[in-house]
Amino acid sequence: MVRDSINATVEQFANAPGGQILASARGAIQRSLKYYLALFTLGFVCGFPLSSDLISWLTDKDRLPAGVEIIVLSPVEFLFLQIRVASYLGLAFVCAMVVGQVTLYGVNHAAVKRRIQEMEIELPKPGPRLVLALSASLLLMALGALYAWYGLIPLLLEYLTTDAQQADLSTKWSLSNYAGFIVNLLCASAIGFQAPLLTTILLRSGAITRQQMMASRRIIWFGAFVVGAFMSPPDPLSLFLVAMPIILLSEAALAVDGLR
Repeated sequence: MVRDSINATVEQFANAPGGQILASARGAIQRSLKYYLALFTLGFVCGFPLSSDLISWLTDKDRLPAGVEIIVLSPVEFLFLQIRVASYLGLAFVCAMVVGQVTLYGVNHAAVKRRIQEMEIELPKPGPRLVLALSASLLLMALGALYAWYGLIPLLLEYLTTDAQQADLSTKWSLSNYAGFIVNLLCASAIGFQAPLLTTILLRSGAITRQQMMASRRIIWFGAFVVGAFMSPPDPLSLFLVAMPIILLSEAALAVDGLR
């Protein structure tokens, strides 16, 4: 009975304009896999030579909490960390292209065009719209990175270090774990801060209605905490500080859309 209800819901969504839009975007993304691979390779090649300087900068003693020492536990740890950092840059390029494609294919879908004509709205050409979406994505990414670097990371490093030192534990951190901690929080914040853009794209494209999104608040909030759990350290404070901006920014975008 439950399975039949789920299947009916999925089928209904697939036949709705929103489901058709997502299917169209998915097809476009699948056809562009070679471009994603090329972008990832470009980001990796550009990022690998810079990763060594970045790691040295991150491990500078002036940026470490008092009493913390960074150690290398294996001969290949530094190399693997360079590969990891370069891969993150490649993924960032790919994510930017995905945002642009979803925006472009969403607004050009027949269902969306029909709805725009019904509302008698005159939109700018796809070129400027695509540039606007990419610019907004980059701006939000930068704001997320700034939030993590100047607020989230110092607070959590100080909290975790003090907690360990109060228990009379030696604070020697491995290079990969320390750098991974910082990169994960930077990426989590950069991705999380895309929430208002994603919310706006879904609402403006017609993929989901305002009423449907408001009814799905609990699912959105739960998803924010799932993202926080995967990309933050396993403690309640980190989870809360990563998940809350996603929720607040989504709600802000929803509120702004309601003013239209």
